Amino acid sequence: MFVLIFLIGTLLGVLGGGAICVRYLRREIAADIGPCLRRMQLQLDNLDAAVNLALMSRYVELSERLPRDPPPLPARRPAP
Repeated sequence: MFVLIFLIGTLLGVLGGGAICVRYLRREIAADIGPCLRRMQLQLDNLDAAVNLALMSRYVELSERLPRDPPPLPARRPAP
């Protein structure tokens, strides 16, 4: 009976220690990744702003080249 109680206590101790260890490791890994993810998000925001600026510049450049009023269409001749 004493051996059975000792084995159950050991098993509960290992499971409890493992749960605490996993919880601690998850918290530390998440804390380590957080600043890196924020830096990546800032880089993506900067890249997004640069692409939008380039697209808008190109749009303005193309819109300045287009004639303002399209030429009138030639009158159609009736079919004979």
